[in-house]
Amino acid sequence: MSLDLDQIVLHQLIKRDEQMLDVVLRDSPLTNNQATEDMVAELHRVYSGKSKAFGLFNVESQFAEALKSARKGDETFLQFTRNSTELLRDELAKYPFAEGGIVVFCQYRYLAVEYLLVAVLSSCNSMLVNDQLDITTTHYLDIDRADIVARVDLTEWETNPESVRYLTFLRGRVGRKVSDFFMDFLSASEGLDAKAQNRGLLQAVDDYCAEGQLNKNERQSYRQQVYTYCNGQLQAGEEIAIEDLAKELPPVGEKDFQQFTNDNGYELEEHFPADRGTLRQLTKFSGSGGGVTISFDALLLGERIFWDPASDSLTLKGLPPNLRDQLQRRLSGGDN
Repeated sequence: MSLDLDQIVLHQLIKRDEQMLDVVLRDSPLTNNQATEDMVAELHRVYSGKSKAFGLFNVESQFAEALKSARKGDETFLQFTRNSTELLRDELAKYPFAEGGIVVFCQYRYLAVEYLLVAVLSSCNSMLVNDQLDITTTHYLDIDRADIVARVDLTEWETNPESVRYLTFLRGRVGRKVSDFFMDFLSASEGLDAKAQNRGLLQAVDDYCAEGQLNKNERQSYRQQVYTYCNGQLQAGEEIAIEDLAKELPPVGEKDFQQFTNDNGYELEEHFPADRGTLRQLTKFSGSGGGVTISFDALLLGERIFWDPASDSLTLKGLPPNLRDQLQRRLSGGDN
């Protein structure tokens, strides 16, 4: 991994009781060694694989102004992180679910882009067997489940301040919206809506196929080609580029896909992140509610699965063998 670590500082938030959240601040940055480099590389890997929201700093962002000062050398990176951790403590303390954790500030470069990543990581206990085969308790940072994370693309922020996507953040677990406190800490607002961009892409694909009067199989083949390209970008950690996508697709009618989207006001960005959940709709139907979860390949609609809008019902022909087996065993047991 081509990642160059510049600086990393750790601080700690400690929850004393329901009303108090203390901070423990380091007096110096961590030494850049194999352990710290491995930690930042793992943070970068995990964060890059998560679905993120995009944002930008508000005009009077205290965090952004402090970061600018640190970037200019008006204050040290260490002092910036100390002040920011105290600001984060003040924001977290407003919420009843506030918890302690290790606050990480790391500045690094990856593929010629400079980043600042800020995260609050929880500690977990685990069992360790030592060389004498004794069992001891060890603590580790739960990076895989990190959900309080934000990252500033410093290169984008400083070269294109009008951008609406230089800041990314995680929304957090259900019931814990990171935007409620982490965005207040950063004094930032949501910017590019990646999900909306992906939904717009799907609508454009369907409209493009309809204008070209493609039949059912041709439409699904087209959707599959779009999915293959977009999923490939997702797996590679790259963004969807409408120009590149258009080159992958055979033209339908007189316009290629890029011309069609430009002429019909879909307001798609030239490139934007792929959203896995939205893109899955290109090849699958799925939904859940009321104790029912259903998912099936789009090709099966009208072949083995039939929808009756009038009765709001689906008819399935040819059940999966494991489902059929469960039904037979339940019925043979006397259940209706």
